[in-house]
Amino acid sequence: AIISGAALLNALEVTGKKISEVKVVFSGAGAAGIACAKFYERLGVKHSNMFLVDTKGVVHKGRTEGMNPYKEYFAQDTDRRTLAEAMKGADVFCGVSIKGIVTKEMIKSMADKPIVFAMANPDPEITYDDAIAVRDDIIMATGRSDFPNQVNNVLGFPFIFRGALDVRATAINDDMKVSAAYALANLTKEDVPDSV
Repeated sequence: AIISGAALLNALEVTGKKISEVKVVFSGAGAAGIACAKFYERLGVKHSNMFLVDTKGVVHKGRTEGMNPYKEYFAQDTDRRTLAEAMKGADVFCGVSIKGIVTKEMIKSMADKPIVFAMANPDPEITYDDAIAVRDDIIMATGRSDFPNQVNNVLGFPFIFRGALDVRATAINDDMKVSAAYALANLTKEDVPDSV
């Protein structure tokens, strides 16, 4: 969540979009998807602009199949039921699900300057090549190091924990997570030393 949150901050800056206005679709409503959604909300994405999609479809009000209190928190009052329907007009896609679930048509249906984090590993929800083939205004990231724009937990380890240990923190709270995301986002704008 911290790593993708940092990527979101920078992608929004590049596209000129406001965090309080973007519509975000999450593919995967397990621990990672819920954590990302909660963190994006903490960063400023409006609760009403977040749509979780799991193996049963869009998490919506009134749905009973495959629900739990964590998903229920994000249940929206919407008539959209599929990932394809949720993706229409979306500004951001955050994928923590399975390979190949996103089609070129879904990418085409997104808003102008879409931001796509297809982070399923080892194979993303849509390949880098397929996504950039259908949109020339896309910011496309995967969890892999062999494509541009890697968004992967490795970007924060061990340093998030090292920072907490250095200050003798007894817990990691939301403020620390937000600070870490902003620090990582800002770090990407620094010169890369020759040693790296």
